Formats: sequence, structure tokens, C-alpha cells
Amino acid sequence: MKYRLLAFIGLLTFGFAQSQTYEVGLILGGTNFSGDVGSTSFMNPKDYLHRNKGSFGAIFKWNRSTRHSFRFSYMRLRTFDDDLRSDNNAKIARGYFFNTDIDEFSVGIEYTFWEWDPHNHKSEIVPYLYTGPTFFLSHHHFVQGDQLTRGDRNTNFAIPMVIGLKMNFGDHFVIAGEFGARYTFTDNLDGSAPSELGDNNFPAFGNANTNDWYMFAGLVLTYSFGRKPCYCNF
Repeated sequence: MKYRLLAFIGLLTFGFAQSQTYEVGLILGGTNFSGDVGSTSFMNPKDYLHRNKGSFGAIFKWNRSTRHSFRFSYMRLRTFDDDLRSDNNAKIARGYFFNTDIDEFSVGIEYTFWEWDPHNHKSEIVPYLYTGPTFFLSHHHFVQGDQLTRGDRNTNFAIPMVIGLKMNFGDHFVIAGEFGARYTFTDNLDGSAPSELGDNNFPAFGNANTNDWYMFAGLVLTYSFGRKPCYCNF
């Protein structure tokens, strides 16, 4: 009886695994930063096209229904900010500048607004939302003299709020454009809150009541594979 039960579970698992649709692909775009250094605007399109803000990554999706997918991604994000880009005279006089690379790992749920099948021969454009736990590594900064100096790499967490539009074309390809803001659990990406790192030897500056944000805008191209899904299991 035990072996029959194990065989039955194995057949169910095999059938379940074979009936899913997966997507794998690339992410390409630009980033922006909003904190205590530089401009606080994150809706200016030209900011994302700056050559020092080019970012890229890889993505994997497991489509669990016609309305939602489990999504895993890694991104290498490059961003910077400069007080000279601000419209605040005090910031311009201060003249701080920093740049940082962010390695982001995210896992969460992508929710499609209405039923959508990436295998549909007719192209469809659908809006979607994404969020999920996000872990990242980046260089923190600190004030040294009259400038910001890059420190060691540190780990932290963020909450992404992503909105996008995706469209299937051909039998296996999906292209999407998305914009996402990441609320981080730190105020020290730009060096404004060194006490977070247990170091009170460097001065703090800016608004201590707001954490840093970083944003990404770009394109996602994926290739779908696996048998056409049966969504009745979930």
C-alpha cells in the first residue's frame, strides 16, 4: 500500500510539473535614486537614460494561473546622484556626489489584471503589478571632509512596487515595459545616516524621517516554454 501511494504521488507530481508554463529572459533599462543627495524627482525620463545608470538582469517566471505568476529575478543596478542636479540652493552649495552599484535579488508574485495566456496566437497587451521580498547589496557612503566617500558593501531589504504592460508575440516570446519604485529599509545609501552602521564618527545630514528609494524603468524580454498549462491544480 505504501509503495502504491508513493507511486501515485510521484505520478501526480510528474504530471503537475509537466503541465506548467515557464518564462526565462533578460531585463534591460535604467535606474534613478531619491534620497538626501541630488534631485528628489523620479519621473524625469532622461534620468533613466543616463549612461551611468544603465542596468540589466535576468528573470524567471512560473505561471501558476491565467492571472498570476511566481517571479524570481536578479538585477545589477547602477545609479548615482549629484547635488548639482537639485533645484535646492543649499544642496547645490553643499555639492555632494555619489554613485553605487546595487545587486538585487527578488522573489514575489506578478498579478495580471485580466486572464492572459502567453501561448495565445493572437497578441494581447495586458497590465500587471509585481511585489515581493527583495534583498540587495550595495556600497554605503559617509562624509569625509567636504565630499562623500564610498564605504564597504552592506546588505539590506526593499519593497518593490512595480507596474507594467506585457504583450505576447510569436509562439514563445513575451515583451514587457515596466516601472518600479523600491522603498528601502535604509537611509544610508547616500551616506546621510552613518549611525545605521554603528558609526557615529561621521556627520549625518538630510531628513532622518525618510528612507532612500531607488527606481527602475526598462524592458523585459522572456521566452516561454513547457507544455500549455492546466490551471485547475491551483
